[in-house]
Amino acid sequence: MYAIVDIETTGGKYNEEGITEIAIYKFDGHTVVDQFISLINPEREIQPFVVNLTGINNQMLRNAPKFYEVAKRIVEITEDCIIVAHNAKFDYRILKTEFKRLGFGYKRKTLCTVELSKRLIPGQDSYSLGKLSRSLGIPVSDRHRASGDAQATIKLFKMLLHKDLEKFIIKDAIRIESKSQIAPNLKHIIDALPNTTGIYYIHNEEGEIIYIGKSKNIKNRISQHFTNTSPKSKKIQRQAAAVTFEKTGSELIALLKESEEIKRNKPLFNRALRRNIFSHALYSFTDEAGYLNLKLDKATDENAITTFTTKQSGKQFLFKATEAFNLCQKLTGLYPTTSNCFNYTIKTCNGACLKEEAPETYNERVRQLISKYNYANKNMLIIDHGRDIDERSIVYIKNGVFVGLGHFNLNYQITNIEVLESIITPMENNRDAQHIIQSYLRRHKNIKIISL
Repeated sequence: MYAIVDIETTGGKYNEEGITEIAIYKFDGHTVVDQFISLINPEREIQPFVVNLTGINNQMLRNAPKFYEVAKRIVEITEDCIIVAHNAKFDYRILKTEFKRLGFGYKRKTLCTVELSKRLIPGQDSYSLGKLSRSLGIPVSDRHRASGDAQATIKLFKMLLHKDLEKFIIKDAIRIESKSQIAPNLKHIIDALPNTTGIYYIHNEEGEIIYIGKSKNIKNRISQHFTNTSPKSKKIQRQAAAVTFEKTGSELIALLKESEEIKRNKPLFNRALRRNIFSHALYSFTDEAGYLNLKLDKATDENAITTFTTKQSGKQFLFKATEAFNLCQKLTGLYPTTSNCFNYTIKTCNGACLKEEAPETYNERVRQLISKYNYANKNMLIIDHGRDIDERSIVYIKNGVFVGLGHFNLNYQITNIEVLESIITPMENNRDAQHIIQSYLRRHKNIKIISL
């Protein structure tokens, strides 16, 4: 659990500042579950430059509660939470100073979104909350007011959690929880999970990820893990101490993140999925007569049109593609013969097998197939469902290379390529990712694609 905090102060000498406004949002990594927002009477003058910056003046704070009147509420809402703030050293120092004045030792673990942003979103011109939010397409209202800045920090932190492919933020959070907080039984873990599409992470008591999976229904999938009687499931059940998850909205995003994060984190019980599992691929070559031929073969690291988990699934695709693009069975390798193919006999092949159709005409249809199922040299965005109704997911292909993925708010149009590349979580362009994207596009013909 996290407490997203933003504090406005009077300004002044170091450790002599007073709080003028505080906003705390208790955040479970997905939604805000509690909040506390209040002006505070600092019992001291506000520096003029701070009044100009925040708009908060002494008159506004005359009847506001003093810090000791809200201290109990602050302790309660941040209990067992990691404090998250933009420049956390400042906000945490101010809180500790105010509690010290009351004779109370206030201690919490902290996370700084400035430091996390530098690690997970490198290369930004500025890491101030305002400029970073603009570069990432994060809307900010009431800048330099506690609630507005805290809400922007929540959106930034959600993006950072999404970009944290190694999951060091989540693993550390689970590791520091007391064992009494970790769910004592598997049913309690299941009850806290959503019926949504996303990635799930099963952790042991040390916070280490022992299994990563994806599902269209996370709760149902974890229920299967915890009720299955296979040897592997029983081992997972014995070691499971907590389950975290990340909503993706899109199954494509979930598939890509699952593949990437298993390779990065190497969970104990994901050994079978660490290797490439796509065994066959479709290739093209030009024969001596100038016709483009298609060939289903074992997958290599060479450029393929598309890839398949089995030879049979590749053949099924080829049969459908041959019919859809009016291709020759002989030139697609489906009908080995020295004469004409079967489709020529039933007059559904134009005769490329007997060189009756001009290579140029035939090859144009083959290229249409290749273009549809292969994104080589293309610049495009694949737009799919988001985590919320006002959001969409995005997969970015640049010069035929899978660059990464992310989410964007529908109220913020992605027209600036620099903003686009900032919100994208970089991913490895390996054969598995290529297969996942190509396979998804084959199965979802109506998915939105924007060419850049």
